[in-house]
Amino acid sequence: VQLQASGGGLVQAGGSLRLSCVASGRTFRTLDMGWFRQTPGKEREFVAAIRRASGGFSTFYLDSVKGRFSASRDNARNTVNLQMNNLKPEDTALYYCAAGDTLIQSTIRSHLAYAWWGQGTQVTVSS
Repeated sequence: VQLQASGGGLVQAGGSLRLSCVASGRTFRTLDMGWFRQTPGKEREFVAAIRRASGGFSTFYLDSVKGRFSASRDNARNTVNLQMNNLKPEDTALYYCAAGDTLIQSTIRSHLAYAWWGQGTQVTVSS
């Protein structure tokens, strides 16, 4: 599976960005898709996930982004999106999309459960 992420940038606090990730190499509906972020010196942090078809396309979020971020998927375009609203300086990070096909609900937030990763896209939120 190849993943290509895009959409990062510089935005002021309170602004919005939309990240997108295009997947290829597998039937997209069979993939669980996740978004993670990382800042220098810190571990990769779960942000959001959206399950594959057999998981009902259910969504999961980091508590601090609930109500501000929304994950969605377009199965016809093999794309997963992360709409980020009301961005805060603490959201500044390198954001990664990830895919997996063996996840269960208890592992959805663990970066170790994802087999494939895209390149990161930088999100910078100024105060």
